[in-house]
Amino acid sequence: MCVYERLKELSITLPQPPLEMGMYVLTREFGANLLYTSGFGPIVNGKPAVTGKLGKDLNLEQGQEAARITMLNILSAIHAKTGDLNKIAKIVKILGFVACSDEFYDHPKVLNGASKVLADIFGEKVGIGARSAIGTNVLPSNIPVEIEVIFELQ
Repeated sequence: MCVYERLKELSITLPQPPLEMGMYVLTREFGANLLYTSGFGPIVNGKPAVTGKLGKDLNLEQGQEAARITMLNILSAIHAKTGDLNKIAKIVKILGFVACSDEFYDHPKVLNGASKVLADIFGEKVGIGARSAIGTNVLPSNIPVEIEVIFELQ
């Protein structure tokens, strides 16, 4: 199935890709068919859509929504880079950082917000890859989630 048809079925509209906030590129192709992203956050219209720490300011569902927004930002950058999300052969690896209190231990559940949107769009065979979830005390602009992904392209 066409990725764009699936996005319509799910009533998902990709946002505009966020702008770089420093001296880096949003994506970098390497090897024969791999694409690596920089760290993305839940930025909408140039500003954080969600701020705070999990376990202190935000609950699990709010963290999952921040992860979902972040993954849609990543997909918008991939679309801008490749011109076609149908070129994604599979998700290789997701690395996610979760800003949280010392008592918060559900980092993997937060990242499920990002993984679920990929599984919904691409199906589990393509959309579910290896993943790491790491807790941290703070992220840029007080965002709760930062995610980077390695994609295999066709």
